[in-house]
Amino acid sequence: MNDFIIVTLTAISLGLILIPFFIVLSALFPVRTVKIMEVITRMPVRSFTIGLVNFLFILAVAMLLFLLSEQANGLLKGILFVLALAISIILCVSLSIGLTGIATVIGERITPTQSPWRRTLWGALLLGLGCAVPVLGWFLLLPATAWAGMGAFIIVFFHKPEK
Repeated sequence: MNDFIIVTLTAISLGLILIPFFIVLSALFPVRTVKIMEVITRMPVRSFTIGLVNFLFILAVAMLLFLLSEQANGLLKGILFVLALAISIILCVSLSIGLTGIATVIGERITPTQSPWRRTLWGALLLGLGCAVPVLGWFLLLPATAWAGMGAFIIVFFHKPEK
């Protein structure tokens, strides 16, 4: 039982640590965050589906490259490892910016009259605490929001601006 309590408290602590991270990301990428919010609001199912498919594909490619780098020797081992690491970083960046958009959407729906950074603060707090709920938060809410945010990020990233 002690392990369960320790894991739960660790998840809550990590969720609280993400609050300043999301605020900084929304401050660094305000235009992209607003576009991600619009996509999540307009097309949540499409964002989720695109995020899920791309997450699984990118994760599989990264894992395959890591496995191949373990079997290779010399320069090829280094090249495959660096390539797998670069793909993993791209995956983490897209998940982070996507989750920033999700947190901002949550904050906007909860506290629409607050300033943008306070909306992100409240959204990140609620998202972090919600994802820290044992079992349901870990295995349902976190993946669903991460994939929806990643899908919205991909849609925004590849969307061509209208002239």
